[in-house]
Amino acid sequence: MNGTDGPIGVFDSGMGGLTVLSALRHRLPNEQFLYLGDTARLPYGTKSADTVRRYAVQAAAALIARKVKLIVIACNTASIALPAIEEAVAPIPVNGVVLPGVEAALAVAPQGPIAVLATEGTVKGGVYPRAIQARANVDVVQRACPLFVPLAEEGIVDGPLTEEIARLYLDPLLMLLPRPKCLLLGCTHYPALKTAIARVAGEGVSLVDSATPTADSVARVLEQRNFARISGPPPRDMFFATDAPDRFARVGEIFLGHPIDPGDVELVDLA
Repeated sequence: MNGTDGPIGVFDSGMGGLTVLSALRHRLPNEQFLYLGDTARLPYGTKSADTVRRYAVQAAAALIARKVKLIVIACNTASIALPAIEEAVAPIPVNGVVLPGVEAALAVAPQGPIAVLATEGTVKGGVYPRAIQARANVDVVQRACPLFVPLAEEGIVDGPLTEEIARLYLDPLLMLLPRPKCLLLGCTHYPALKTAIARVAGEGVSLVDSATPTADSVARVLEQRNFARISGPPPRDMFFATDAPDRFARVGEIFLGHPIDPGDVELVDLA
């Protein structure tokens, strides 16, 4: 093991996972985090399952090489690679974002219906309906929202264009009977668009994302394994991008909630 002072590794296809990192940083202020965004190969949501698994295992290996003590897959689409990553990095623990998000959705809508907004890859994989219905007999409907990721990555997180696209995806769901009581944001990019999505969804529909529940889950794992950092203030967080580190620093602020020093973003090659 890499000890209590080892960093926690977090990876995503791009910058959306920074929403998870923000929640982790808030929940675990004594920990150091290494964040890897595979910006050269995003989005994962339009790739085949085999390709996503290969990319995700490569990302995890890059974090393991930097002596992390725990890995967070901050990408819903990459969650299909969870078994492969667990096998590749054992005995390092691996946390995903799907189950924490599912538990949060069922907490606010235990009787359903629940609507999942996600990438094409996540929708095709069916991971959310399986996870929800394994825990409760509720109706689940999915909707692929492929334009949400590029909107978020370009920083177009609100305004007329974002709202119009949100209506394109949400209106068919909101006309269903019974109407969904919860919108589960099944992509870590989507919380950046939460204001526009909430405005379109209107009152009576709860929005849930996996960031805070995932942070709580990671905190429990650290406690159970006695992995929590206990000595002194943590070193600075480190960021890695597979393409355009300057752009990562500039746009990443939207997701993280505070500026990223371009000098803290290192260009890496996973191939």
